[in-house]
Amino acid sequence: MKQIPLSYIARNLWVRRVTTLLTAGGMALVVFVFATVLMMSEGIRATLVATGQVDNVLVLRKGAGAEINSGIDRGQAAIIESLPGIATNGNGLRLLSKEPVVLNNLPKRSNGKPSNVTVRGTSALALELRPQVQLKHGRMFRPGSSEIIAGQAIASGFRGAGLGETLHFAQRDWLVVGIFDSGKTGFDSEIWGDSEQMMAAFRRNAYSTIVFRLADQSAFDRLKSAIEADQRLQIEAKPEIQFYAEQSEALATFIRILGLSLSVIFSIGAVVGAMITMFASVAAYPMRLAGRCCLKKRMEYAWWQGPCLDTRRYRDMCAIMLS
Repeated sequence: MKQIPLSYIARNLWVRRVTTLLTAGGMALVVFVFATVLMMSEGIRATLVATGQVDNVLVLRKGAGAEINSGIDRGQAAIIESLPGIATNGNGLRLLSKEPVVLNNLPKRSNGKPSNVTVRGTSALALELRPQVQLKHGRMFRPGSSEIIAGQAIASGFRGAGLGETLHFAQRDWLVVGIFDSGKTGFDSEIWGDSEQMMAAFRRNAYSTIVFRLADQSAFDRLKSAIEADQRLQIEAKPEIQFYAEQSEALATFIRILGLSLSVIFSIGAVVGAMITMFASVAAYPMRLAGRCCLKKRMEYAWWQGPCLDTRRYRDMCAIMLS
């Protein structure tokens, strides 16, 4: 059995170029959706995991799935602050930050529509606890004042969040005195200010989380056991990098499931489209196929009948059927 020449295949694709392009485009769309979903999932995971520090410990209320759902009162915060094993800086200050975290609506620069922004109360030790955060413009906020610093993404994307501008929220005006870059981590989308001022402005009497650095990373298990053994502390301690990994897992899993579902649906659609295109191409030429069969039978008959057969008539018939 002879193989079909490549020239015939190329000519056939050119004749049916519209249906060929549509079929190839459907297949390419499936691959694009699948690859995009995987890239989004991996990007979210990498961004949130990079937000945490290996030697930092994050403390939040038991059962709280996120910082904004957590609550640690001042009495518990004082107990945590007095625990042994917390690192100190060159000035002898414990590297610990008690932080309220809230969501606030701010208008976007592009269209003025409000969008959620994370507002974090922290202390002057925040930059030491999170070395990936670097001030690029301006200065650090002064403790006890209504000054704030904003991440680069916030400064460029929201009105009033640029250096020297003023934001109004929590019934107070806040002056932006610095812009920081956190190396494409989650902190780029946050606003930082003095924790006590944030507590007063948002009328909160409990912190959301407490972050501190361990003097010896291997001592985490002992510190965690001491916290769990204290009945006054209904809180949970975990490495900061683990906390952000858990935060990313839920969202990344949802995006993967959604993307895979869409990819399966698009794949079925692409296969069905290719089958419809193939069957439509075959069904469009019934007369041509029938003409070829008829011509073959006639030519076999003419071979046995001899030269008396009017072959010109059948040659013209062939031309009409194959046109």
